[in-house]
Amino acid sequence: MRALISIDYTNDFVATDGALTTGSAGQAIEKPLAEVTKMFTENEDFVVYAIDRHEQNDPYHPENGLFPPHNIAGTTGRNLYGELAEVYEESREKATVYWIDKRHYSAFSGTDLDIRLRERGITEVHLVGVCTDICVLHTAVDAYNLGYKIVIHKNAVASFDPVGHEWALNHFKQTLGAEIIE
Repeated sequence: MRALISIDYTNDFVATDGALTTGSAGQAIEKPLAEVTKMFTENEDFVVYAIDRHEQNDPYHPENGLFPPHNIAGTTGRNLYGELAEVYEESREKATVYWIDKRHYSAFSGTDLDIRLRERGITEVHLVGVCTDICVLHTAVDAYNLGYKIVIHKNAVASFDPVGHEWALNHFKQTLGAEIIE
């Protein structure tokens, strides 16, 4: 059994005026990411929206010194971007669609994602979203450590760092044994 984990495809990470935007690289994957998500949803596969959530002025969050404030609870920056927002709205009431608020890079860190996957008998996770070399990477590493088969949709991941993006794609394949598909 398989699941799709859609990571952080929000206005703050993708829109031109987003607080921590991938810009044109993130915008270029909008259609393939939405198509993959729609396909998984229509096939009744488990689809997880793993979305970064931060609180305004949280002095304890480790990202404070690394990045500008982003994906703040209650702001439009945290809303899903473009076509993915439409795909989510059309399917959010389905039992096979699940939203996770995440506080750290990995969708597994501090969430019930592993439990949700295991109770459904899922052994293979497909990853899409941003940033390839941060949240997608950390989710993939945790998935590997938990024994999941990993599939990365190359045309549906992006980063604001082209070098980091390419490095992560190679790392997925060479170090985590992930399958990379177009």
